Amino acid sequence: MAISNLDSEVLTQKQIEKFHKDGYLCVPGFLTPGQVDSLLSRAKQLLDNFSIEDHPLTKFTTGDDNHVGDDYFLTSGDKIRFFLEEDALDANGKLTREKQKAVNKIGHALHELDPFYRSATLENPKLKALVRDLKFHRDPVALQSMVICKQQHIGGEVPEHNDSTFLYTNPPSALGFWIALETCTPENGALSFLPGSHLTTPISKRFIRMPSGGTGFEQLLDSSEVPNTEGKYILEACNPGDLVLIHGSVLHKSQRNTSPNTRFAYTFHMIESPPYAVYDEKNWLQPTLEMPFSKILDVPNSTVVKLVGV
Repeated sequence: MAISNLDSEVLTQKQIEKFHKDGYLCVPGFLTPGQVDSLLSRAKQLLDNFSIEDHPLTKFTTGDDNHVGDDYFLTSGDKIRFFLEEDALDANGKLTREKQKAVNKIGHALHELDPFYRSATLENPKLKALVRDLKFHRDPVALQSMVICKQQHIGGEVPEHNDSTFLYTNPPSALGFWIALETCTPENGALSFLPGSHLTTPISKRFIRMPSGGTGFEQLLDSSEVPNTEGKYILEACNPGDLVLIHGSVLHKSQRNTSPNTRFAYTFHMIESPPYAVYDEKNWLQPTLEMPFSKILDVPNSTVVKLVGV
């Protein structure tokens, strides 16, 4: 059934229907060349300025058995921190390349703390209009903003996953905003999607803070209950400024960057607020009293996301 959206501001009716059908949507030229240049220059400035001397050399990994779970990662929700590529360190834990070419990503509160990324996110009228086009409820909030660097030659592969595994709400409501800051190609790790998988693949596990410390995956479904994922992945090459909307349940991945070119992208997520969805207190990323999750729309008498008992 077609979803009516006759008063859309940014997306056409055809684009909205395609997003709901495929679970993702490419929106060409969402940011202007000037906005892209500003964000890319700022990311490189952050890389130039961060101190490697007092960095804990935390690597960002994506495998189920070896995911980041230390305090530097777990307390990054209200900070701007730097996570290294797995292959940027040798066996003795020493950098094998200059620091600017060793960082996997910068996160996770760019949208709040950095004026350049805040302008592109929370203060962006076009983004607010797009959210209204998608018919989110009264008070969606933003969280987990990152610059993904995908460094040349060592930018790591990201295996098949869906985002609601990492940002679980009840019911699932996560939506990813992924904006290319550089040209994304098959050689430097452009995203690939399994169209329609958000309609057929349930959230089978959650990435959580473990009671004993660190992080891990909690199974929601027995392996026999999870359907086999079948179908052809579609690679979506992007130009700088293109936005990709990513449904929280759609399966996607990216290959290793084998090229001499980086693949910088800015990404953040949005979730619904109570009473439409409840953010799980087991999730690895938690709001703080100093920095609750950030409102996207200016809605009077709305409630920020807070956990019961916090």
